[in-house]
Amino acid sequence: MPVVEIIVAFVCAATAVGMGLVFLGARRTSEIAMAQPGPQGMHFLFCDLDLEHATDQARAVLFKESGETDWHALRAALTARFPGLPDADALRTLDSLTLHSAALDDTAILHLDREREMTRVVIKDESVTDATAVHEIKSIEAELGTLRLAAAASPYPIWLVGADETIQWHNTAYATLSEAAQPEQDSVNKPLFELDQDLLDEKQTIRVPVKIASTGTTEWYNVTATRVTGNIIYHAIDINAVIEAEVAQRNFVQTLAKTFAHLSIGLAIFDRNGQLALFNPAMVDLTSLPVEFLSGRPDLLAFFDRLRDNRVMPEPKNYSSWRQEISDMIAAATHASYQETWTLNTGHTYRVSGRPHPDGAVAFLIEDITAEISLTRNFRAELELGQSLMDTFEDALAVFSSAGVLTFCNIAFREMWKMDPDCSFADVTIVDSIKEWQSQTAPNPAWGDMREFVMKLSERAPWEADIIHHTEGPFTVRLSPIASGATVVRFTQNIPLPARATQVKA
Repeated sequence: MPVVEIIVAFVCAATAVGMGLVFLGARRTSEIAMAQPGPQGMHFLFCDLDLEHATDQARAVLFKESGETDWHALRAALTARFPGLPDADALRTLDSLTLHSAALDDTAILHLDREREMTRVVIKDESVTDATAVHEIKSIEAELGTLRLAAAASPYPIWLVGADETIQWHNTAYATLSEAAQPEQDSVNKPLFELDQDLLDEKQTIRVPVKIASTGTTEWYNVTATRVTGNIIYHAIDINAVIEAEVAQRNFVQTLAKTFAHLSIGLAIFDRNGQLALFNPAMVDLTSLPVEFLSGRPDLLAFFDRLRDNRVMPEPKNYSSWRQEISDMIAAATHASYQETWTLNTGHTYRVSGRPHPDGAVAFLIEDITAEISLTRNFRAELELGQSLMDTFEDALAVFSSAGVLTFCNIAFREMWKMDPDCSFADVTIVDSIKEWQSQTAPNPAWGDMREFVMKLSERAPWEADIIHHTEGPFTVRLSPIASGATVVRFTQNIPLPARATQVKA
């Protein structure tokens, strides 16, 4: 064998032995490194929102939480320790993100890298070996710090009472209120609110007053109790604004009630549920309804039923349809204005009005208009009597107001001038009348003086003039001022003496 071939074979064999030794050494080193404990981080690999792979420590942390997707569960597990972890929508717009732990003494760092649909999340902390246990502790500490901050910074008093009925913990708002209410007390742990525990257990929330020693005022709070494992957590909410509003409303209602008490019109206000909420003494006087019945807050139908029983409203002809009529009346008063006149068998006449009010309430007013109706009837009777009396006169009579409007005339006037003011849509004035008179008489300058006399506002004396009617002959017109600036115009026919004597003899 040539020397060259021997050298080549030797070199190859040596190289192979060397490479084998290197491989065995590296494998041994790797086995030693894997056998030795060392810091391990938590690694998560997501495809979109679904978990593809995770280390054992990371999987143990993730599977303690639940969510719609694996990413939601991850946010629930890590948000307390690493606030700012993106939600599903924000995740798809990120390339990378680095978050530090919220706690100052926590050196952990979260790295997020995203490429296409794949997202890798790595939590590194070189100072720990058991990342799962440390994460649980740090998450609890971060959450505890947040809860402490929220409770301490709450503007409302919060305190914890233990099984021995002593205050175990309280927040800053409770301490501030306790110092203002009990400045002489040495300990803030002494009870501030006087609570009826039985009433609180029954109603869950009760109103409690607190006297402020520094100002001498009283503040009101809604106190709620929550029992947790033998302890009771109390929350107090400031309701001073609510109390002030209720007092203002009560004073306003009392003022209205005092005002309504002096009205002669009966008033009944029903709330949105149809129950009587307010009535005045005039309603009792007009309807004769017992105060006990009205104080019992009857509903609308019961109220009108009682009115019918007391004969304060007209007796219905058909009782089966009466309740429907009442329902229609209530609906009319609820959605619009309602008004009706009731004529009673006792001779009284009532005007009943219904008006809607805010928040579904409705008010009914009952007014005794018997005197007004009697006065109107008497006035109408007097007008009819006066009209009948003037219609017996042979002379034509007309009355004009101070504004020159024809307000009254008799039958002789209508027949003489062929005028009927009642058939006219517009008012008949002295100007209209003079135009008609001029068309039926001979020319006479006295017509202009008549117009000025009727329209004159100063003192006037009776005045007369002679006119000649085309068909009736000569007449004497007499103008006489009467009350309220009105004027009576009287047309008297001038009959010759022989004819007059014959007429008288006949």
